[in-house]
Amino acid sequence: MSDYVHQFVFGIYPYICLAVLLLGSLVRFDREQYTWKSDSSQTLRHGALRLGSNLFHWGVLIVVGGHFVGFLAPHWLVSPFMSASAHQLAAMVAGGTAGIVAIIGLTILIYRRLFDVRIRRNSRVSDIVIVLMLWLQLALGLGTVVLSMRHMDGAMFEQLTDYVKGVVTFRPNIASLLVGVPLTYRMHIALGFTVFLVAPFTRMVHIWSGFASIAYLIRPYQLVRKR
Repeated sequence: MSDYVHQFVFGIYPYICLAVLLLGSLVRFDREQYTWKSDSSQTLRHGALRLGSNLFHWGVLIVVGGHFVGFLAPHWLVSPFMSASAHQLAAMVAGGTAGIVAIIGLTILIYRRLFDVRIRRNSRVSDIVIVLMLWLQLALGLGTVVLSMRHMDGAMFEQLTDYVKGVVTFRPNIASLLVGVPLTYRMHIALGFTVFLVAPFTRMVHIWSGFASIAYLIRPYQLVRKR
C-alpha cells in the first residue's frame, strides 16, 4: 500500500465515515422516520429467527462494548490493575468468545435470508450487503485474535489502542501509528469504518434507538402478531 493510500484510508477516511454516520443518521431520522426500523421478517418465516437473532445481538453487543472499553480506556486507568499483556489477553478471551457467538448467530440469519425463498425475495440489496459485511468484519476480528497469539507482550495492542484514541482525539498524523501493522488488522479497521459509512442507508440505523435505551439489553425480539 502506497504512503498516500495509507494516509487516506487510516488518516482521512475514518473522519469521512464518522461524519456520514452522524449527519446521515440525523437526516434520515428527520426525513424518513418510517424507515427507522429493523424490518422484521418474522411474518415470512419465524424458524431460526429467535436463535440466530439472540446469538448475534448478544454477541455483537459484547464485542462493540468491549471495543469501546478496551480501546478508549485511558492507560493511566487500566495500568494500575493489569499489564498491557494481561489487558490484551482479557480482550482476546472476551472478544473472541463473543465474536464466535455473534458470527454463529449471524451465519444462521444469513442462511435464513439467502436460502429461504420468501425472505430472499422480500430482502433489499442493502439488507444482504450489510449482513455480509458484518459477517466479514466478525471473521476479520476473529482473525486478529489468532494473530495476537503470536505476540503476547501487549505492544501491538497498545499500538492499536493509541490509534483508536488518536482518531477520537483528532491526533495529527494518526495513520503513521499503523505502519507495520499486519494486513488483517488494517482490513478489520478499514471495514469497520466502512460499516459506519453505509449504516445510515441501511437497516443498521435502528441501532441508535438501541443505544438510547438501556432496556434494549433485555427487550424481547420484535413480535408481529397475526389478526
